[in-house]
Amino acid sequence: MTEVSLANTQRIATENFAAELGIELVESEHDHVKVKLPYHAKLGIGRIHGGAISALIDVAATAAFWATPLVNPKSVGATVGLTVNFLKLAVQTDLWAEATVRRRGGTLCTANVNVTNERQDEIAIAVVTYKLTHT
Repeated sequence: MTEVSLANTQRIATENFAAELGIELVESEHDHVKVKLPYHAKLGIGRIHGGAISALIDVAATAAFWATPLVNPKSVGATVGLTVNFLKLAVQTDLWAEATVRRRGGTLCTANVNVTNERQDEIAIAVVTYKLTHT
């Protein structure tokens, strides 16, 4: 992966809203990203709020979409679809989201995202559709 795409992937996975949640980039390679959401009480008392898990999914997928040498300083993008299936409660645990780009089209991309807890239990699975334009 080029330095530009690695820098963009790092930025997307850890800036602004992602930083507010405490998301950390764990691993990044072409079309694949793993991020961590450390548990803290503001994510939900007793169990982690589904909105926080959905945000983790969106951040992971977006970072994976930007993990390509095709990205340039004028690239722009936005999530256009997000389908989440929650499989198990996440109770006071760190979470990891692993996103893999499934397909890159002209401007639309899709990715699969798996969320697991500390014991590797599946917490949620998702499909994310994203529009990424390289001008």
